Amino acid sequence: MSVRTMETLAGGRWFGAESWIDVYDPADVRTPFVRVPALTPAQVTGVYDAAVAGAALWRATSAIERSKILAKAAVLLRVRAAEIADAVVTENGKTLTEARVEAEKAADFFEYYAGIGRQEYGSLLHDVRPGTRAGFQREPLGVVLAITPWNDPLITPARKLAPALAAGNAVVLKPASETPTSGLHLARALHDAGVPAGVINVVTGRTAEISGALLDDPRIAAVSFTGGNEVGEALRVRLAERGVRFQSELGGKNASVVLADANLEKAATLVVAASFGQAGQRCTATSRVLVDRAVHEDFVALLRAKVAALRVGPGKSEGTNVGPLVSPTHRDSVLRDIAAAVKQGAVLIQGGEDEQDTGFGCFVAPTVLAGVTPDMDLWRDEVFGPVLAVRVIDGLDEAITAVNDSKYGLAAAVFTDSLAAAHRFLAEADCGQVAVNTTTSGWDVHQPFGGFRDSGSPFKEQGAEALRFYTKVKTFAIAFGG
Repeated sequence: MSVRTMETLAGGRWFGAESWIDVYDPADVRTPFVRVPALTPAQVTGVYDAAVAGAALWRATSAIERSKILAKAAVLLRVRAAEIADAVVTENGKTLTEARVEAEKAADFFEYYAGIGRQEYGSLLHDVRPGTRAGFQREPLGVVLAITPWNDPLITPARKLAPALAAGNAVVLKPASETPTSGLHLARALHDAGVPAGVINVVTGRTAEISGALLDDPRIAAVSFTGGNEVGEALRVRLAERGVRFQSELGGKNASVVLADANLEKAATLVVAASFGQAGQRCTATSRVLVDRAVHEDFVALLRAKVAALRVGPGKSEGTNVGPLVSPTHRDSVLRDIAAAVKQGAVLIQGGEDEQDTGFGCFVAPTVLAGVTPDMDLWRDEVFGPVLAVRVIDGLDEAITAVNDSKYGLAAAVFTDSLAAAHRFLAEADCGQVAVNTTTSGWDVHQPFGGFRDSGSPFKEQGAEALRFYTKVKTFAIAFGG
């Protein structure tokens, strides 16, 4: 049976390549379901040629006209949501419900930044010189490279493309090789909405073959990257040598705290949602839960029952709560992390096995490990799968210390009925995203997003803050007196 192909987009033209990359459904990895072009280094350079021309054209397009095009793209994404959600499930493995939410949120980004196009983009300033007015305005950077991961293959490109385009930049998108079709659907919506040739371009290819052409082109003004810490740090150093602006959203070891006065039923329900949604494959997933000793036994019993009730299966199967992991390689990595935690002394109280071990799926049962201590790898290292570590703490002081005991600083949550405890946690949890009585995940498009320390760069994504990364400030003075 022949496998269908999807072309990529550059310079307003859809095209293929001599070589192709196979894309697999993680629920059944026996045969690929689609193929995308594996571009050559020369083709990547050609993509940048197109992006430079697109950047000049898009910069000259009024902000209001750009906004109209982004708004139309949002409409097209909603019209095509069912088709796009199906693609997300097929290449990523998340459930159909999760994929539909992702499609809706992607449209939200373009709708939000379309509205920003009519807002101010500078300011008048006083000047000491008579007959003179000064001010500043924000201008686009030029060509932006967006490198996006496999775990949110639609919403992460949307999070980067929408503000970059609203600000007047051209974008070269490099989606993950495991999940490229979602980014291509996004590019098609923008193309069909009327984005000029060269403004949105997609590079599909094998990183080892094209990394030089992709990263070292002197015309790159900025790079926005979401992914692992090792790659992110290498990119930061590589780009810093050329003075290229760099934004990163990296790993997390996110903690939720359950204090003695918390509503345990609500806390358990929300911790399970934050830990096992998307099979734990999201940067803001709760991977550590710190439970006050006074309620530890009761909370763990609730937690175990709720996790045991989760249904693992293909994302398109009715009733599935937890889909497969993205690939056999990642599945095996998560299973090794679970085995290592047990060997180091953690107590397996739920899950741990290769769920639905058919030999051709990437399923891992939602797993809860208790008795976790700070000297265990599971306490320190990001697993990025459906694995939750439970640790006993005594009171708020110890909880805050434990939350901050990490090289990461992305997200944290506390469950409590105490207003004083809530405010203290907000003040002292050293994370970019802090929640009270809700999940560590689920930040809306207009809310600035990003972590501290090894979880990312100082540049935030989302909201008006994102425009700071995608623009440069020009100060001016105009003398009009005689």
